[in-house]
Amino acid sequence: MVAYGKPPKLTIGLRKLYDTGEGKSTCEKEGEGMRFESYGKCFVCGEENPGGLRLRFEIDKDRKTLKTTFVAGEIFQGFDGVVHGGIVSTLLDEAMAKLAYELGYGGITAVLEVRFKKPAPILTPLLVHGEIVEVRPRLIQAVARMTTEDGTVLATARSTLMRPKEG
Repeated sequence: MVAYGKPPKLTIGLRKLYDTGEGKSTCEKEGEGMRFESYGKCFVCGEENPGGLRLRFEIDKDRKTLKTTFVAGEIFQGFDGVVHGGIVSTLLDEAMAKLAYELGYGGITAVLEVRFKKPAPILTPLLVHGEIVEVRPRLIQAVARMTTEDGTVLATARSTLMRPKEG
């Protein structure tokens, strides 16, 4: 995958929110930063969420990539026969954030940009791929895409994940 260019600037307010832990939900305050714990009720990957997707991911730590397959039922449609854009966005975000977590980088999504290329059909295997493209002391850049089995690109995404302060 190719990175999409320069990452957007993070606001001072977002940095402060992240660094202080104010407004946190599924994490614990630890010193000046935050430490995320595995959360079994995650909508996408949580085993303890009866209404969740419970997706499993294949992770290649050497290549810093992740992939999964999802078949959306009718309850996930926006327009007739089309997966809701919010579900598509959620899957792309999870591919990037989950990969960062599993590789030990930590971080939360600070910026998410999704480009919808074609409607994602329901009742069809949808492949989701994520990749970490840059790791810096406080930021991670990642990209993701959703395709059909024949390789047709349905949506692409890029994100900036913010990492906790060290110490």
